[in-house]
Amino acid sequence: MTDRAPGAGAAHVLIVDDNEDVVEGMKIVMESAGHDVSVALTVSEAVSVALSRPVDVMLLDLTLPDGDGLDVLRRLELTDRLPTHVIALTGREAAEVREQCVAVGCGEIMVKPVPIREILQRVSELVGVR
Repeated sequence: MTDRAPGAGAAHVLIVDDNEDVVEGMKIVMESAGHDVSVALTVSEAVSVALSRPVDVMLLDLTLPDGDGLDVLRRLELTDRLPTHVIALTGREAAEVREQCVAVGCGEIMVKPVPIREILQRVSELVGVR
C-alpha cells in the first residue's frame, strides 16, 4: 500500500471500540506484535482515521455511541477507502447481524468475548505475519 506512515513494514491496524479499556489492551498487544495501531472510539473518529491513511485491518465493534459500527464501512465505501480486511467484533450472534456485516464488507465476524490471542493470531494471518 502507498501512503503508509509510521513503521514502514508494519500493518496499520485500526481498533474501533467505545470501551477505552478494551481499546488500550488491544492496542498494547497489537503494538507488541509489531503492528502500527490507531484507535477510534466513535464512528466519526474511525472514518477520520481511515480517510487519513490506508487501514490494513480494522477491528470493528458494532455498538458505538454515535451509530452502528457498520456505518463506518458504509461511509468509507462512498470514498473508496475501505480497509483491506475488516473483522467485526460483536456480542450479537444472530444470522441477520452476520448477513449485515458481510453485506457491507466484513470479511469475518468474531463473537465477543474473543480472547485477544485469537484476534492477534487472525490479524497476523491476514497481514502475512508469522
